[in-house]
Amino acid sequence: MDREEKNYILEKMMIEYGNELVRLAFSYVKDTEIAKDMVQNTFINCYKNLDSFRYDAQVKTWLYRITINECKDYLKSWNYKMVQVRSFINETTRSMLPSTERTVIDKYNNQEMKESIFSLPKVYREVIYLYYYDSLTTVEIANVLDIPVNTVKTRLRRAKQRLESLIKEAEFYG
Repeated sequence: MDREEKNYILEKMMIEYGNELVRLAFSYVKDTEIAKDMVQNTFINCYKNLDSFRYDAQVKTWLYRITINECKDYLKSWNYKMVQVRSFINETTRSMLPSTERTVIDKYNNQEMKESIFSLPKVYREVIYLYYYDSLTTVEIANVLDIPVNTVKTRLRRAKQRLESLIKEAEFYG
């Protein structure tokens, strides 16, 4: 495959799947800019390995797999762990000195459903995201995550149960 052809294919992939991949990456890293970086890395890896792609799987599934692996690698990285420590320190400091401005911002950002989903363990959060936000079938999710279809169904069921109890608890405590 020549360079022009690879560039053309990559450009089509970026246009068609770019936004979906950013949303997918965001569901893992919970930061828009880092999610964009993860997708950029995905497309770099895609470009490097485009010659070896055998079309055994759908391109979308392949890109999802690369993105998920990029995110998982990032979450295991030293850089991410240091960011988490800094974030914890900043949040602790802010909570000790609450301000009116901070209170207003917190109320504005309080989206219960989003928080509930992000509070789920990663195995549940990823199937919920792929199923409801990316509208993938359970078979497609199984291919993306490289797990059995029944495992996807079980995780979806358990995630729904946990979300239901979290929402009821939030309603109860107001």
